[in-house]
Amino acid sequence: MSYIVLSPFQRNNGEHASKGPCHPGFSQSFYSVQISRDVLQGHSIHKGKTLKFDDCLGNEAVAFQSSDPIFSVRTDGSIFAQGEGASLQKPVQFKLTASGPHTHIWETVVQLSLIEPPSPQQNENEVRLGGPSEKKDVFQAPPPVIMFSGSGLNSSKGLRRQKRDWVIPPINVAENSRGPFPQMLVSIRSDQDQDISIRYSITGVGADQPPNEVFNIDPVLGKMFVTKPLDREHRSSYHLRAHAVDMNGNQVENPIDLYIFVIDMNDNRPEFKNQVYNGSVDEGSKPGTYVMHLSAFDADDNTTANGMVRYRILSQTPHSPIPNMFTINSETGDIVTVAPGLDREKVSQYTIIVQATDMEGNLNFGLSNTATAIITVTDINDNPPMLTSKTFTAEVPENRVDVVLTNLTVIDADQPHSPNWNAIYRIISGDPSGHFTIRTDPITNDGMVTVVKPVDFEMNHAFMLTVVVSNQAHLASGIQSSLQSTAGITISVQDVNEPPYFPTNPKHIRFEEGVPAGTSLTTFSASDPDQLQMQQTIRYSKLTDPADWLSINRTNGQIVTTAMLDRESVNVKNNIYEATFLATDNGFPAASGTGTLQIYLIDINDNPPVLIPRESQICERTNRNANGVNITAADADTDPNAGPFVFELPSFPTNIRRNWTISRISGDYARLGLRYQIYLEPGVYEVPVVVSDSGNPPLSNKSVIKVKVCPCDENGDCTTLGAVAATGLGTGAIISILICIIILLSMVLLFVVWIKRREKERQTKQLLIDPEDDVRDNILKYDEEGGGEEDQDYDLSQLQQPDSLEHIISKPPAVRRVDERPIIPESQYPIRPVVPHPGDIGDFIHEGLRAADNDPTAPPYDSLLVFDYEGSGSTAGSVSSLNSSSTGDQDYDYLNDWGPRFKKLADMYGGGDDD
Repeated sequence: MSYIVLSPFQRNNGEHASKGPCHPGFSQSFYSVQISRDVLQGHSIHKGKTLKFDDCLGNEAVAFQSSDPIFSVRTDGSIFAQGEGASLQKPVQFKLTASGPHTHIWETVVQLSLIEPPSPQQNENEVRLGGPSEKKDVFQAPPPVIMFSGSGLNSSKGLRRQKRDWVIPPINVAENSRGPFPQMLVSIRSDQDQDISIRYSITGVGADQPPNEVFNIDPVLGKMFVTKPLDREHRSSYHLRAHAVDMNGNQVENPIDLYIFVIDMNDNRPEFKNQVYNGSVDEGSKPGTYVMHLSAFDADDNTTANGMVRYRILSQTPHSPIPNMFTINSETGDIVTVAPGLDREKVSQYTIIVQATDMEGNLNFGLSNTATAIITVTDINDNPPMLTSKTFTAEVPENRVDVVLTNLTVIDADQPHSPNWNAIYRIISGDPSGHFTIRTDPITNDGMVTVVKPVDFEMNHAFMLTVVVSNQAHLASGIQSSLQSTAGITISVQDVNEPPYFPTNPKHIRFEEGVPAGTSLTTFSASDPDQLQMQQTIRYSKLTDPADWLSINRTNGQIVTTAMLDRESVNVKNNIYEATFLATDNGFPAASGTGTLQIYLIDINDNPPVLIPRESQICERTNRNANGVNITAADADTDPNAGPFVFELPSFPTNIRRNWTISRISGDYARLGLRYQIYLEPGVYEVPVVVSDSGNPPLSNKSVIKVKVCPCDENGDCTTLGAVAATGLGTGAIISILICIIILLSMVLLFVVWIKRREKERQTKQLLIDPEDDVRDNILKYDEEGGGEEDQDYDLSQLQQPDSLEHIISKPPAVRRVDERPIIPESQYPIRPVVPHPGDIGDFIHEGLRAADNDPTAPPYDSLLVFDYEGSGSTAGSVSSLNSSSTGDQDYDYLNDWGPRFKKLADMYGGGDDD
C-alpha cells in the first residue's frame, strides 16, 4: 500500500510549562490545508507545524482517528492517504478525533484542497485562495479570499467589461470551537478597492437579524469573523449576504451570497425515550424469537458517525440457564432470544442493561447511555394438572342434594389463577344417571364432589366413579397429559329413615253428591320405602278437610264420609272436592308423607230454580206489543238438572190468572204482563210465579215478583208523578207536600230580607245625639264592645289598693278597709262655669282629676265599682294627659272633614257660626 504523508502532529513534550497554563486539545477547531498536485503523485512535502495538538500530559497515550477511510492517522499523528483514492478533485473535509487515556475526546476538522497554478483568468479577476502557493507554507494557509464578481457597475472610468460570476464555495465552521474569538473565517475583497475606498458589510440571520452579531466583518479590510461558539443542534447553517459600497454609500458591487455550514461535533449522548422498557416472551420460545424493541435518539448529525447509534447488552440478571439468553440488533435495537431454555417456573423475569453508543458503536470515541429492559417470561400450559392421590373416598346420605362429599386436590406448576392453571374436573364413568358433579373451587383449584340428584340406598349401596382433570387452556404443543390426571372415587350411600309415600298421588275418585254420612269412599294407603331394611308401622291422619266431610282409618287408610257431600258447596271447585292426608311411620326420627284425595262430585237435581228478577215495573195501560216484564230463573244445579225452565201462574188466587199472563220466549226466558184491556190502579202488586227445572224428577219453586204499575209517557216510561203514585200516595197528598215546600221557602226569604234591613238601619244610625243637646252634660252610649280575654283578666289587688297613690300610702290609721266608705268630710270638686268655653275644658278635667285623686271617700270603697284606675302598665294613656290651649292658635277646622258624628265638636272648636 502506498501512502502520502501529509502532516505529522507537533507534539509538545512539556514545552507548554514555560508558556503559561496549558489548554488540552487541538490548537484550532478547523484547519484548511492546500496541497500541491505533485504531493499526490508521491513526492515528499515539507512537514510544517500548523496542526498542533497537546493533551498537557506529553501526548504519550493519545490515539488519533479520521472519519474518512481514505485518510488515516498513525500512532505518531501522521495523516496519510491510501492508494489512488486521494485525488482531491474537489476539497475534502474529514473529522479528526484524538482520545486521551482518561476517556477525554478532542475533535477538529481538516479540509484538504489542491493548489492550482494561477490561470490568466484568475489573474484578471483577482480571485485568490490563499495567495501564491509557491511561496507560502502549505500548512500556514490563511483564510480564503472571496472576490466580488465585478459586475460592471459604473465608476469614474466609465463602464467596465461584464465579468463572469464565481460560485462561492460554502464556509465550514466547526461547532463548539474553543476560540479564541472573534475567529476569522474569510476575507472579502472587491477588485475596485485599488481605485476607491470600499466599505464592507454583511446581512442576514446571525448578522443583523436574530440571533444578532454571531458574525461580523471588518468594514475596511473585509475580514469576516465568528464571534462565539456555534451549536449545530441549534442551527446547522447560516445564509449571509456580503455588500460593498463606496464612502457615499453607493453600491459598487453586486451582493454575494455566503453559506456557512456548522460542522457537527460529537457533543450529544444518545438518549433513550424511557429508562425502563417492559417486554415479554413465552416460556419455551425458540432461539430467534422477537422479544421487544429499544430505541435511542442522538441529537448529532445522523449522516455522520456522530449520530449513528449502536446497541449492545451489558448484563443479564439472572444468569439462568445461561448468561446470554438474549441478544440485541446493534442497529435496530430489537431484542431476540439466542438460546432455548426459557422456563417461567424457574425464572419468571429477566433484567437486561442495554447500552447505546454513537460513533457507530466505537467505545473509544463514542458517547454512551444505558437503559433497563425488563423481560417477563409469560406462562404457557406446559405443566398438566396432577391429582395428589389415585383414590378418594366419600359418603352420602340418601335423598340429600347439594351436599359436598369430598374435595379432590390437584397440583399445577403453571401460573395460578390463569387458564393454564384453572382445573376442570369430569366424571368419565360410574355415574350413568348423573347423581354427582364436580365443581372447581376458584381459590384453591380443588374439585368439590357434589351430589345433585338424590340417591336411594335401596337402589344403590355405593358408587365407583372415575375422574379426569384438565386445564381450562389446552396443553402446549408437545406436552402430554400426566398419568396422575386420573383418579377413582368410592362413594358409599348411607341408609336413612325415608317417609312413607302414596303410590297414587293425587288419587281421583267419582261419587254422586248427596252421599249420606258413613259411606265408605276408598282406601288411601301408603308404602314405606324402608321395608327391606326396617320393619315399620304406618299410621294415617287427616291433614286438611275444608268441609269436614271425611275421616280416615288410622291403621288401614279407609276413608269414610262424616256428612253428606254437596256439589254446590263453596268448598267444591269445578266439581272437585280436595282433601289431604298424612302417613307417618314409627322410625327414629319419625318420617311422614302427604297424599291428596280428589273427589269428583256428580250433580243430582237437589236445587229448585229461583225466579229472576224479584222486582220490576209495568205501564198501567196494556200494550200487546211492548208491555211486559222479561223473567228468567237461576238453578244451582248443572245440566241436565237446570234449564230449560217452565214458568206458570198459580190457580189460586183466581185474580192472578185473570189480570196477568205469562208467555214463553225461550227455554230460559218468559214474559209476564197484564192481560189485554185490563186496567190496574197504579201501585205495587205481588205476582206469584211457579218455576220448574228439567231434572228427573223436576223440582219446582213458587216465587213472588213485585210488579210496580205506573202511568207511562208516550215512550213507555213511567212518569215522575206516576212513579210517586205507584208507591201509594194520592194526588191530594202530593199537592199538600208541594204547598208545604212553597210556604217553607217563603219564610226563609222573608227572614233574609228582615236581616238585610236591620243591618242597613244599624249602619245608618247616628253616632252622636241631637246637636242641640249639650255633649258635655250627657254620657253617650254608642255600643257595647264585649270584653275580650284581656279585659276579663282583672287584677283585683290593683283595684282595691293602688300602690301608686300617695293618699293611700298616707291614709289615717283609723281607715282599715278600702271597700268601705270612710266617714270623713268629702272633698270639694271644681264647679263647671255656667257659660262653657272651649278653652277651659282641659283645666276643668285636670282639676276634677286632681280632686278625685286626693278624695279618700271616692271609690274604691265598693271595690269592683272603681273605674278611674286601670292598674299599672296599661297601654292606654291617662286622661290627665289631656291638655287644652286657651291661646286660640290651635286650628280645629279639620273636624269638619270627619263627618256628621263630629259636627258638634267642629261647631265648638272649628270656628263655626255658633262661636
